[in-house]
Amino acid sequence: MDYVSTRNKERKVSAAYAIANGIAPDGGLYCPTAFPALTDADWKTLAESDYKGRSALILGKFLTDFTAEELADFASKAYADEKFGGADTAPVVKLGEGKNLLELWHGPTCAFKDMALQMLPHLLTASLRKTGETRTACILVATSGDTGKAALDGFHDVPGTKIMVYYPVDGVSPMQKLQMVTQEGRNVEVVAIRGNFDDAQSAVKRIFTDEDTRAALDKDGMMLSSANSINWGRLAPQIAYYVSAYCDMVAAGTIAQGDKINVCVPTGNFGNILAAYIAKKMGLPVNKFICASNRNNVLTDFFKKGGEYNRNRDFFTTTSPSMDILISSNLERLLFFASDFNDKLVAELMNKLNTEGSYKVAEDVFAKIEAEFDAGCCDDSHAADTINKLWKDENYLCDTHTAVAVRVYEDYRARTGDETPTVIASTAGLPSGESDGGARRHARERRRYPAGGAFSADGCTGTRSACRSGRQDAAL
Repeated sequence: MDYVSTRNKERKVSAAYAIANGIAPDGGLYCPTAFPALTDADWKTLAESDYKGRSALILGKFLTDFTAEELADFASKAYADEKFGGADTAPVVKLGEGKNLLELWHGPTCAFKDMALQMLPHLLTASLRKTGETRTACILVATSGDTGKAALDGFHDVPGTKIMVYYPVDGVSPMQKLQMVTQEGRNVEVVAIRGNFDDAQSAVKRIFTDEDTRAALDKDGMMLSSANSINWGRLAPQIAYYVSAYCDMVAAGTIAQGDKINVCVPTGNFGNILAAYIAKKMGLPVNKFICASNRNNVLTDFFKKGGEYNRNRDFFTTTSPSMDILISSNLERLLFFASDFNDKLVAELMNKLNTEGSYKVAEDVFAKIEAEFDAGCCDDSHAADTINKLWKDENYLCDTHTAVAVRVYEDYRARTGDETPTVIASTAGLPSGESDGGARRHARERRRYPAGGAFSADGCTGTRSACRSGRQDAAL
């Protein structure tokens, strides 16, 4: 399968090239030229496979220059039981009123980014070999919290790579900062910047398209790559867990094969929900995608205001820092797909975003998007209320990001009357950010507690670490 830039589809490259380079020279994002379909035989195999097998099958549909044996080996290493606290890599927990929480935080750093960033080092190093690349890959990462630690954990001491993570000095929680600055490894570097995540991400993108910088690195035997979701090798592994969730729901009797589901995702950079959209293009039966935002609700406005995207607004630091984003990079890919791969249109819109801070999508393109997406937002106080309510009503304790998605889903269900079973992406685990094996066992056990436990969300409106004592009092 070939890959092209969202801003220039004339030049086709291999999957390995797209992964190794991260971003196209014109600043566009690499995308597949087609969506492979899941056959009846594929669905049978998926139903009978564990998460490792499901991941390898889905990746094999897109990464056609990788062998099935390679991908199976990568999956077995990336999703090893000892890394994810057992064989149940991404479990689905059924709650009331159509809620099915897809827990994506059982990996080493207790964040959903592990689902992709434990796989990406294998894909990237193999891609370097396949493309004949002998230079060291200098991996630049912008983070709003979770990506930084997950990328550092995935790439530390990986031969042929160096990784540098940029984070906003006042835009991550103290625990997230400690996770990053204490990371061991001979090839890791962490840098704080003055500004927010958008400033970090925009700076990283500028570096990628700066020819002088690339030439200087080349002279020193290095090349640029990325571990953010702008890299297809980071996005592709995320497709698998939505397909896996569907298989698990069928096996549990929650739905029958062929039934439609909704997917609700707490969203910042738009990569996680885009992975679900791509899964639908492969054949996953999805009725509606529900995009959940916090107070930085630029995406909610995009979906509710006819496709008008405007980042010219106040930026807020919230209790769900991984969603504190006003420039959602992967929306560019959705525009490319929804416009039938219209690279000239996407290039024009992205130029307007860069120069004016806003753009408006054509009515015919937005009509396709609107048919598949809904959206809503949730501020910190409502997120805290949701954590408290979920604990009291369901004996289930979630983090602030997941709470945003749960609240937006509940609002959507009340507003539309849509009772379709809904997968809600639960994106962060222990609020304390603990990452040892014992902490992951407690995280797995925390899904449900006996009724009558006492818990207050009042202490959970600050950083993730502020919730630690509440979890321990209730669970231990």
